[in-house]
Amino acid sequence: MISLLHLDSGAEHADGSVSRRLTAMFAEEWRRLHGPAAEYRYRDLAADPVPPLGAPYIDLGRRVEKRGLVPPDQVAALAADDAERRDWALTLPLVEEVRAAGTILIGAPMYNFSVPAALKAWIDRITFPGAYIDPETGASVLRDTTVVVVTARGGAYGPQTPRHGCDFQEPYLRAYFREHLGVPEDNLRFVHAEMTMAEHLPQLAHLRDFAARSLADARAAVAELASGDGRPVGAPHR
Repeated sequence: MISLLHLDSGAEHADGSVSRRLTAMFAEEWRRLHGPAAEYRYRDLAADPVPPLGAPYIDLGRRVEKRGLVPPDQVAALAADDAERRDWALTLPLVEEVRAAGTILIGAPMYNFSVPAALKAWIDRITFPGAYIDPETGASVLRDTTVVVVTARGGAYGPQTPRHGCDFQEPYLRAYFREHLGVPEDNLRFVHAEMTMAEHLPQLAHLRDFAARSLADARAAVAELASGDGRPVGAPHR
């Protein structure tokens, strides 16, 4: 079944958050095009945060890793105590959502050159040993998954800008999904709305036209990706 996993991670309310408005636009168009039969799952990682990792998660993960490739539905049997069982009960639904998604849509404002802590906590929680490897083939079960990351940045961090080297957001997320989860490079999409603080700060007033163009470009890119132009977005797994 075609499915969309929609995650927001910004601390702002929807009416003040550029990333939330853009991901909502994507989700609305995607759901309109795919109809009620398509599965849609939403998580607000800021309002309902994923618990940070603790010793039970680490201990269980190391025990599982020593066994080789253990399918997620068999991990619970390896839990040593109630604390590990509780931790895995928190983790498994998140892992299953990622494995089932045809498209993962992430709203990620830039905080201090990187991603929000709420998003990092989700990433840490879902990154369980062997959770995305097919034990029969050794291939990633996410090889057909598309990841769309929509960012909002108070400044400008694109190529040829003075702060391009300070972007630890896209490189980190690109490397994580590609190298750690096995999402192919061609299936990773990034949309950036930049200079979003220009409308709020008088000293950035001269950059408001730049900000408006960046937001317009981001909206156009989101609409195109949601509609599936080019490579199909949200294609079911083979």
